[in-house]
Amino acid sequence: MRSDLLKGVTRIVVKLGTGVLTDSRKQPDLAQMEQLVAQIAQQRQAGKEMVVVSSGAVGAGMGALGHPKRPHDLAELQACAAVGQSRLMAIYEKLFGAFDLSVAQVLLTHDDLQHHERHLNARNTLVTLLSHGVVPIINENDVVSFTELKFGDNDKLSALVASLLPADLLIILTTVDGVIENFGKANPRTIPMIERIDAALEKMAGGTDSATAVGGMASKIQAARIAVRSGIPLVIASGKKKQVLARIAAGEAEGTLFVPQTTRLQGRKRWIAFFHHPKGALFVDEGARKALRENGKSLLPPGVARCEGDFEAGEVVRICDLDGMEFARGIADYNSGEIKARKLQRVEVVHRDNLVIL
Repeated sequence: MRSDLLKGVTRIVVKLGTGVLTDSRKQPDLAQMEQLVAQIAQQRQAGKEMVVVSSGAVGAGMGALGHPKRPHDLAELQACAAVGQSRLMAIYEKLFGAFDLSVAQVLLTHDDLQHHERHLNARNTLVTLLSHGVVPIINENDVVSFTELKFGDNDKLSALVASLLPADLLIILTTVDGVIENFGKANPRTIPMIERIDAALEKMAGGTDSATAVGGMASKIQAARIAVRSGIPLVIASGKKKQVLARIAAGEAEGTLFVPQTTRLQGRKRWIAFFHHPKGALFVDEGARKALRENGKSLLPPGVARCEGDFEAGEVVRICDLDGMEFARGIADYNSGEIKARKLQRVEVVHRDNLVIL
């Protein structure tokens, strides 16, 4: 199955984590970065379109500003990002230049991808860069974006970028060989393939104790949810291994492969499903849940058991069952006050064209 899924892949997003880019002193590990860039260049020269989502800016800045651990103060974090990002890009430009490849810095915030016009502009820019043979180097714009520094991580960003394009494959390179069963115990095992992301898998995934990193395996599982629902295979593998990208691209057994869903969401549906911070939630009864999930219906007022949060018409909301499990997202046709007033009749609270089953 692995070789079949990865056959014909032409557009690859590679996420490089802080742990595979920096050394014990929190400085960029030049030898390690050189071998990673060589691998990416090899794939580019083989005709693949390559997009890099790179961590490491805050880590590089920490070393320059003398922080032994990731600072908690927002201004210090932003200062680290400002210093580190320029250092990081200078290194990438030199390393890729050795292979006659140009790079482009692309800094994004969540707002850039949530706003529909900016979302499309970001996609058009990336596609244009790829058409010119450029390797985009993408990072969160940590210098100005407090939301990402507090809640975000580049695992999620890489999945959103893969969904935005869309890509044929997302590869997250980290310091471990993949999703590890019995991690930290006597009999650890790398899980070669995951076909379903469930509660047991999420429980098994832990966070991170790294001084520079943000997410850990838990954030990678959340990224996998986005990728597979977008119809994109995801491989989590070790960035410390030589020729790991070539082995993955060739369909060899490397890391953990998340199998994508067979139907890829269309662009607008992906935008609704993944690129928003919902401001409210609609809890629906069993009849409405079944109508939405199984019959492709719109959400009608009688099916809404309760409404939480404050939102305007046209904003994306979570749609949950009565147990609180989110199973869909959609654009509300009415604001929260109108829905809570329970006076709506013979209308659609969320039209099926603006609704995505997760």
